[in-house]
Amino acid sequence: MKKVRKAIFPVGGLGTRFLPATKALPKEMLPIVDKPLIQYAVEEAAAAGIEEFIFVTGRNKTAIEDHFDHSFELESTLQAKGKTHELNDLKSIMFKPGSVTYTRQQQPLGLGHAVWCARHFIHDEPFAVLLADDFIYSKTPCLKQMVDAYERVQDNILAIMEVPDAHVSRYGIVAPEHEATTNLFKVKGVIEKPSLAEAPSNQAVVGRYILDSRIFDFLEKQEKGVGGEVQLTDAFTPLLEEQDFYGFRYEGERLDCGSKAGYIKANLRVALDREDLVDEVSEFIKDVHKISTQQAS
Repeated sequence: MKKVRKAIFPVGGLGTRFLPATKALPKEMLPIVDKPLIQYAVEEAAAAGIEEFIFVTGRNKTAIEDHFDHSFELESTLQAKGKTHELNDLKSIMFKPGSVTYTRQQQPLGLGHAVWCARHFIHDEPFAVLLADDFIYSKTPCLKQMVDAYERVQDNILAIMEVPDAHVSRYGIVAPEHEATTNLFKVKGVIEKPSLAEAPSNQAVVGRYILDSRIFDFLEKQEKGVGGEVQLTDAFTPLLEEQDFYGFRYEGERLDCGSKAGYIKANLRVALDREDLVDEVSEFIKDVHKISTQQAS
């Protein structure tokens, strides 16, 4: 039985939808309350038993590397001031020596290209891919749910959510082998951003994957798909001829932090679940709603 020990984090994107905030700051470092997006993804992977963390970066992404490294001046200052809680928080995000790798994508040629850039670190093992933009808020971390499912089927697994018909053209859409009545179901195909008429279902792939290393053989061809980019989903089609794929409907709430509205919602969602913030934030939301209602009347 193969174990999922490695995870790829594609973090080389330019973050243009959040300019000017992301001109010098990687979008993955934008905070959800008091932790950057990428930290939530890394903690999710660690909770799923991931042992090796592979970041596919680009230019101006050194802040990610610095975030997961020691800051001796800061740590000594916190120690001197007796700020034990803050110091422990910093130490909790330190990787074990040798467990983290950074490689550069160099050109933003798409998700499939970013994953392919990490091929030499995976070898012949199954691996996970996590997109930090897809913030999944759940009691049991989404990837942990998927790893548990993988241990049962030992095949490729895609995180799936149901989307409205009007949104199918924004996602990779799966074609279930049979009617999807359970949270884990076989998939016979995936279409990247189809029109509603072309969509085989309204079951959309979101940013969590467990894949077999054989996929690199198909990504090696560097064939461009939708948007002129190397799409990860395009490599699923030939791999499906050799291996099984499963869609997995996870338990949790997905918030698209690649959009400004989704990013704001994620901040509110986390804040409302924090004992130190819920009262003040709830009161603010009520006040804003009251003012908006008055202005509309």
